[in-house]
Amino acid sequence: MKQLLYILVCLLFVGCGNTHDLPSSYTQTGRLPSIFPDYAEVVIPPNIAPLNFMIDEEGIEDCRAEFSCRGMVYVSGQDSRVMIDEDDWQDIVQTAKGSSIKVTVYAKRSDKWMRYHAFSIMVAEDSIDRYVTYRLIPPSYTLYEKLSLCQRDLQTFDESIIYNNQMLESVDGGQCINCHSVQNYRTDRAQFHVRAEYGGTVIYDNGKLRKVDLKRDGTISAGVYPAWHPTEDIIAYSMNRTMQNFHTIYKGKVEVQDTQGGLMLYDVQSDEVTVISNEQDRLSAFPTWSPDGKYLYYASAKFDYRDSLSLMGNDDANISMQHEIVDRYKEVKYDIYRRSYHSESKTFGKEEMVLCASAMGKSATVPRISPDGRYLLVAMGDYGCFHIWHPEADLYVTDLSGDDALQSTYPLTAANSNRAESFHNWTSNGRWIIFESRRWDNNYTRLYVSYFDRKGHAHKAFQMPQENPDFEIFNRNSYNVPEFTVEKVKITPQELARVIRED
Repeated sequence: MKQLLYILVCLLFVGCGNTHDLPSSYTQTGRLPSIFPDYAEVVIPPNIAPLNFMIDEEGIEDCRAEFSCRGMVYVSGQDSRVMIDEDDWQDIVQTAKGSSIKVTVYAKRSDKWMRYHAFSIMVAEDSIDRYVTYRLIPPSYTLYEKLSLCQRDLQTFDESIIYNNQMLESVDGGQCINCHSVQNYRTDRAQFHVRAEYGGTVIYDNGKLRKVDLKRDGTISAGVYPAWHPTEDIIAYSMNRTMQNFHTIYKGKVEVQDTQGGLMLYDVQSDEVTVISNEQDRLSAFPTWSPDGKYLYYASAKFDYRDSLSLMGNDDANISMQHEIVDRYKEVKYDIYRRSYHSESKTFGKEEMVLCASAMGKSATVPRISPDGRYLLVAMGDYGCFHIWHPEADLYVTDLSGDDALQSTYPLTAANSNRAESFHNWTSNGRWIIFESRRWDNNYTRLYVSYFDRKGHAHKAFQMPQENPDFEIFNRNSYNVPEFTVEKVKITPQELARVIRED
């Protein structure tokens, strides 16, 4: 009876959504298939879109992929692509939750079928936040003719535009839109910056939409990198004077550097700005709150201006500081600090060192605290603050429950590559990490997801699934600053365009 039931289940799933049969005659290759994207031996959430892939080998005329788990079998494949029906995929991953899917690939070349070694896809019990927001940006350095803020449904392939800089036809050459952020994974409160014409910071607060100018007396700049407090009506920002410099030989291509950097606090209700820190010999950036809202973490580098010291306060000081930063750029190394936050008075305590990355010969940026408060996630490169162009940049975590931060800091080896990893974020349950990586071609950043298990180990990262498996090969936009949300954005591009158009 059990054998008959197994046969019936297999018949149900073989050809579910397709009519392909497995080849009856083939040769064994003795190796794994080369597939793109690479989904072999990855750990995935049970609510992810289908992992469609292609056989990335010369001369492939046709293919089949058999997915089997707990007695269920599903077959898909045509030409060199394996494209899985979304409903059938959900049946497979829900059945395999907590175990693995065995994938066996067959390919035909010169009218002869081959079978490769099977690989596994592990399906975790832990779900991923359904939505991720990001900026799509072409690989330019000085122009921003076409930029978009987008939101992707990770359970499907649906992508929606939050806002793009072509919405205002009166703007010549487009606008720069950047630094989107939400409060505590929800979209009731959100913000992003608009630079150039109609510039300002757009803030959405529980149905109320407005644009503000965060450049105030006593601040270096308007707000730059944002961090919503998890529960209160305040946003921490860094203040930065930023510039770009280009390498003529070095493979890193471009350096994004700050000549000045401090921290400030913005009260959303009162529209007041308070400077938290602004020392001449410190460059601070990338603020983030602890999940309980009691600490503000940030990256900061101590840099003593030697050649520019006598010019401080003069009009020529900033130009001189830029030259000095360029000349000594490899000396700039960021460490991670924090300050306690006192809610009643909206004031901060003294600065505390959390991770002295410079003692490791490294520079740490973009601190992110896991939702349980235990782990500090950073990107580390050899120097500087903008690791998106640094090939050596990798993701590291520090176990904050340890007594020695340096001893408790380690790279996420299984998730990292030999190309730049940067701009990372946790899911709301702390089990998944999303980040940008240049691992495929070193030119475009793509989004990758890694499972972070309860023992503090990251697993092999997989590329964000696309409906067409070769989509990223021809995609000419980079993904920038991914951030998880548990719900869709509630405002429309037209509403945002109206408030941006206001002076």
